[in-house]
Amino acid sequence: MSSATGNTTGKSAGDTAANSAGTAAGSATTAFGLAGFIGTGVMGEPICRHLATRGGLPVIASDVDPAPLARLAAHGVKASTIAQISTGADIIFLSLPSGAVVREVILGDGGLLANGRRGQVIVDLSTSPFDLTTELAQRCAERGMRFADAPVMRTRAAAEAGTLAVPVGADPTLFAAIEPLLRTFASEVMHMGKPGCGQVTKILNNMVVYETVLALCEARAIGVRAGVDPKTLFEAFAAGSADSFALRNHGFKAILPQDFPERAFPVSYARKDLSYAVALADHVGVDATGARNLVATFDAAIASGWGDLYGPAISLVFEKGGGTKARDPEVPSTSGQPMRHERDD
Repeated sequence: MSSATGNTTGKSAGDTAANSAGTAAGSATTAFGLAGFIGTGVMGEPICRHLATRGGLPVIASDVDPAPLARLAAHGVKASTIAQISTGADIIFLSLPSGAVVREVILGDGGLLANGRRGQVIVDLSTSPFDLTTELAQRCAERGMRFADAPVMRTRAAAEAGTLAVPVGADPTLFAAIEPLLRTFASEVMHMGKPGCGQVTKILNNMVVYETVLALCEARAIGVRAGVDPKTLFEAFAAGSADSFALRNHGFKAILPQDFPERAFPVSYARKDLSYAVALADHVGVDATGARNLVATFDAAIASGWGDLYGPAISLVFEKGGGTKARDPEVPSTSGQPMRHERDD
């Protein structure tokens, strides 16, 4: 199947390394002729916008919600379908809410694997389970397609600014080819190793951040009940060895004022990411007791009706109750039923 992308070199785009990264002042130099983007939610929309305005190539995009696609049209992004992206694009970026959705889009009936072609590249920017990621890389390789996991790190504000951090799992040649496009929306792009290594990095990053968030939630509740002003407490942490990214962002901005808006990265999504960490730990034979305790706390928050609130809302488990005893959480199979294409963060 030929690609309507304008590539005339005779080489697959995934086999040719690009030369330089894009910046806000210019476009990337890329070997790809047409990019597809699936999932223009909270994180995907600004990422897709940067790719379109800085990437030096046309971009077509698909989402179940037409609103972000309408906004992206002003930046040259053409609304499309997954089938059209699969048959037309040289490189396809995914920004989806769960591994189950990623599996559906790639391996489902009429998915990217069924309609793809040799040399086509798929880059998963989502947070997906390690075992699923390695399976997808293998399945793509069997079709002559190439796969990289490049889950984005940092906040929605960083996505808007184009300053995300991206750990990448891919072979070195593919990494060199996609790095310029990744740098259109990321200030830090790190090659972590073979396929799957990007997801390992992102999953463990989220585990460390949210275990710190859990500690801050517990500390606020304990301190307040012991008679310490929470603002003074957190300022003391910031001046001492407890200072951290989680303190200065989740702590001061959410846990301290007890402000947990909806439409931010919710408890339910954070729970999903931590279940991936527990599954990964089990896969390699590590009893991750801290991560298990954290998932139990997420479960308690969800049971109390706070699942749609911003992730640090687990603080409410301690502020409005006594907390939760550590227990083994139920970790869903990564090959379970697909989720609806919700927004990602």
